[in-house]
Amino acid sequence: MTLKFEQRSQNTRIAIFVPSLAIGGAQRVALNLAHALADQGFNVDLVLQEAVGAFLRQVEARVRIVNLESPGIVGRFYGLKQYFQREQPTVLLSILDNINVASFAKHLSGVSTRVIVSLHINLPEPVEDLKTWIKPLLIRYSYRLADGIVAVSHGVAENIASITGIALQQIHVIPNPITMPSLESNKVSHPWLEPGQLPVVLGAGRLVKDKDFATLIRAFAIVRQQLPCRLMILGDGEQRPELEALIHQLGIDACVALPGFVENPYPYMAGASVFVLSSLIEAFGNVIVESMAVGTPVVATNCGSGLTEILEAGKYGRLVAIANPNELAEGILATLRDPLNAELLKQRAKAFAIEQIVHQYVQVLDVSAQQRAKKQLVDYR
Repeated sequence: MTLKFEQRSQNTRIAIFVPSLAIGGAQRVALNLAHALADQGFNVDLVLQEAVGAFLRQVEARVRIVNLESPGIVGRFYGLKQYFQREQPTVLLSILDNINVASFAKHLSGVSTRVIVSLHINLPEPVEDLKTWIKPLLIRYSYRLADGIVAVSHGVAENIASITGIALQQIHVIPNPITMPSLESNKVSHPWLEPGQLPVVLGAGRLVKDKDFATLIRAFAIVRQQLPCRLMILGDGEQRPELEALIHQLGIDACVALPGFVENPYPYMAGASVFVLSSLIEAFGNVIVESMAVGTPVVATNCGSGLTEILEAGKYGRLVAIANPNELAEGILATLRDPLNAELLKQRAKAFAIEQIVHQYVQVLDVSAQQRAKKQLVDYR
C-alpha cells in the first residue's frame, strides 16, 4: 500500500475522510467542506479510500488528495492507520465511515489526532441474530471512541443517542452545506427549459430504489392528465432500465427525459417549475436546498427528519406521504398552481450556505484553538 502525497506541512492540517468521490450527497458535502476550509486558510487533505468517482475532477488544487488505495473495511483501517502515523493531522473529519473505522485506526496508531465523525444516515438497531448484531455492537463502541460527533439533522442526532447511549447534548447538529449558485450557473442548458415551454417537473439523484423515482413517474402521469407538463430526472444508476420500461408502459415517453448525471444541476433547477424529491428515506436532502436557492418551489416525501427541518414542517414546501403517487401528484399540482414566493425560498436556502456552515465546522473541529496555541498566522475572520 502506497500513500500518494507530498511531504507533510508543519502547519495545522485538517483531514476529511470519505471512501470515494462517487456521486452522492455526502460526497458533495466532503468536497464543499474541503474547498471552504482551504478558503479559510487551513491546509486540507481530502483522504480517499479509493480515488475514484465523478466528483474527483472537481477537486481544486488548493486541496491535497491522499489516495489510500485500500479497498474493504480492513484496507480502510490499515490505510488510515498508516496515514495517521505518517501525517499526524490535527483533526480528521470522517464522512460515510458509519462503523467509525477512523477512531479505531487513530487509537491504535498512537497519535494525538482528534477524530470527528459526521453521520448522514440513521444507525442500525441491534438485532438478535449474532452475525448481524456484531456490526451495531462495533458501531456503538466505535462512536464512544470518537472525539466528537456531527449529525446532519436533529432526528439523526436522536437516533445516534438512542443507539450508542451517548448524551444527546454531546452530539453536534450541523446541516449539510451547499454552494450558492451564481447568475452564470443558472443559464438554461436544455430546450425544455427555454421561456415559453411547458412546465417542467424536475427530480434528481441516483437511479436507485431508495430514491423511488417510480412513484414520481406514476405521479407525473396523473399530473399530466390534468395539466400539460414535462418530467425530467437527472442522475444515473442501476434502475434506469426499469424506469425507462415504466415510462414506456405508461405511454409518456415523449414528455419524460432522463439526461443522466450533470455536474451543475442549478440551470435545470432554475428552469424547472417545481422540484420533487420522492425518496423512501433521506437523512437531509441537499437537492431540496439547492432548488430553493434558485427560487424553485419544492415538493418532498416526508421520508426523514432532515426534510421536515429544512422545510419547517411544510412552511417552505409541501410534504407528502412516501410511496403514494396520488398524494405526490396532488402536491405537485397544488405547487404548480400556487407556488411559494421565490425570494422567500432563496432566503431560507441561505441558512445552509457553505459560507455559514463552514464556521460551525471550524468550531466543532476546534482548529481555531489549535492554531492560536501554535501561533499560526491564519485569519479566522
